[in-house]
This record gives sequence, C-alpha cells and structure tokens, in this order.
Amino acid sequence: MADKILTKQEMSRYARHLVLPEVSIKGQEKIKAGKVLVVGAGGLGSPVLMYLAAAGVGTIGVIDFDNVEENNLQRQIIHATDKVGTSKVESARIVINNLNPNIKVETYNEKLDSKNALGIIKKYDVVIDGSDNFPTRYLVNDACVLLKKPLAYGSIFRFEGHTSVFNYENGPCYRCMFPNPPPRDAVPSCAEAGVLGVLPGIIGTIQATEALKIILGIGETLSGRFLVYDALSLNFRELKLGKNKNCPICGESPRIKELMDYEEFCDTKEEEEKFLEGDEISVRQLKNMIDDHEGFVLVDVREEHEWDICKIQGAKLIPMSQIMNDNIGILEHIEKDKKIVLHCHTGARSLAVLQLLKNKGFKNLRSLAGGIDAWANEIDPQVPVY
Repeated sequence: MADKILTKQEMSRYARHLVLPEVSIKGQEKIKAGKVLVVGAGGLGSPVLMYLAAAGVGTIGVIDFDNVEENNLQRQIIHATDKVGTSKVESARIVINNLNPNIKVETYNEKLDSKNALGIIKKYDVVIDGSDNFPTRYLVNDACVLLKKPLAYGSIFRFEGHTSVFNYENGPCYRCMFPNPPPRDAVPSCAEAGVLGVLPGIIGTIQATEALKIILGIGETLSGRFLVYDALSLNFRELKLGKNKNCPICGESPRIKELMDYEEFCDTKEEEEKFLEGDEISVRQLKNMIDDHEGFVLVDVREEHEWDICKIQGAKLIPMSQIMNDNIGILEHIEKDKKIVLHCHTGARSLAVLQLLKNKGFKNLRSLAGGIDAWANEIDPQVPVY
C-alpha cells in the first residue's frame, strides 16, 4: 500500500483537497487508489479526463478508436490543433500526463464491443460513459450491471444535457429508464443536429464530480435522479428515477444474462444499413454522374442553416423538415420518374426522405452515402466540414 500513500509533492499538489474535512488525507489516498474508465475521449470525455487527472485519480483508462478532427475542437477541449490526425487516446494521454505526471493512463485505441467490454471494464472501480451512440450506451450499461460497477452517465444534444448515476448501491440502471433504444433516426446525432460547444463541459464536469463522490463515499449521488440541463434557459430539472422491477437486466427476473450484439439491437449494424438495398450511391458515383452530365436532380435535404455553411454545386435545397410535414407539393415540379439523388450531412436523413418519397410514388431515387461530409473528405476539400 506504500504506493497509495501521498508523497510530499502530492500533499502540496492536492492541498486544497486535504483541508476539506470530507476529503482529507485519507480521502485523497482513496482518490489516488481509484481506477476510473472513461468511455470516449470526445466532448464529454474531455472535461472528465482533465478534472479526474487534476483531482489525482491514480489510474485513468480511456477508450476511443477515433482520431482528432478539426471539427472536434469546438467542444473537445482536451485536444489541440496540432493533434489533428492523432488518435484521441494518445492526444488525451499527452494532456493528462502534462497536467499531472502522477497519473497512470491506460489507453485503448479500439472500439468497445461485446467481446472486449467485460475484460476492460472489470479492471476499474467506476465507469464514465462519454459515448455518443446508443449501441455503446446499452453495452456500457449492461457490462456495468453484470460486473456490478457504478456508471456515471451523460449525454448532450443541441442545447440540452442529461446526466445520472446508474447501477450504484442497488439503484436503477440505464435500461430502467430506457429499456429499448428509440427507432432508427428518431434522434439525430450531434453531427446532424449540432451541439453548443460549452455544453459537454458542464455535463462532463458533473460526471467527474459524481465519480469522485463515489470513490470518496461522500455526499448524495445522482443515483435515482435524472438531471436535465437546458443551456438556453439556464435551467436544471430533476426527474426521479426508480428501479424498474421489470428491467430486462437488473429487474426481479432479468432476461439479459450476457452481452449481445448491440449494433443489431439498436438497428445500426452495417449490413442493416443496407435495408434499402441498392438505394445508395457513393460520392465517386455522384462525381461521375456530374462529370458525364447525366440527367438527374440533386436534392439537398438539410436545413437552411446547414446550406449556408456549405453546399454541392448544382444542388437544390428542399429541407427534410418541409418534406416530412407532407409539403410534397414542393417536389411537384420534379417528374416522379426523373432520377433524383438525395443528400444530407452524413446520409441518415436522406435515406429517411428516400423511403418517404418512395411511398409517395417517386421511383428513381438514390441517397448519397456519407452525405456532404463524405463529398468534402473524398471529392472536394474546399467544401467545409462541420
């Protein structure tokens, strides 16, 4: 246990903790002995990792398989311009060790999945979910329940953030509130809907606070409480969340005994994305169609504020919001047999519009795989990526 005893240098570094009766030397030694896994080194993970490192959590694990991109920097404050192209876990490790060289950083430059989740999570005392997709949220929750690990949850969307603590001291888990994921495309990603850059800083800081309270065994955690933050009105609302006796994994008669294929469960598996088989075209194919002057109409179904950011030359803007409100009359000037290529930001909305238009009698439709994001990355680097 000698390595868990505070050194003279650490006594100085954490002096403001030591004078807190709720923390003191014994509490700081608990923090030093603590092991926290942060899932995702993005918007939420950034403040979490920095505050846990500053607080002196002895072992911090960080798992993320993405590289730093320029459009991350608006909110992912642990990364910097000179780290664009670097793996996020390596970028985070450098910052953590610069901030506090006493911290042991364990990096996992891989995707968390049903094969590796239990092996990774079992090594940690607390897990913090900073992911941005439903398959990972359900995976992390289920692994934590099976391993009896507390989970500090957070999510962000536009101007709103959610946070809670799950699976702590026999409290509710994520599935108690959300037994099943929402339908495909019902909730746009941050890439589709946007997010205020400072929002993850607020939610992530709360997650880090909850993790420290769990390690220290002090205060009242967010277990059984679901906190909703509205940045536009600067308003916090709290929803009471009880343990669901019918929860499929932590209820009285749990049906889930092991991890599953979460991509399939959340209907986002790659092969599932081809449910409209043959209805997608690549950006290369679109480029060839344009170069060959092939007769077709390119329809951009993004919203007007996105159109103002960037556009593909020759496209017509017909926002999805108008089409989904049954304003199909805006398409009446386009012949239903004419070839139409739909595109959005990353490809999800254009597929949804494609299916709707098919039901309205349009026959020769295609959706651009990857949307204008793929067009910018693969065809025209002059198009801004957002």
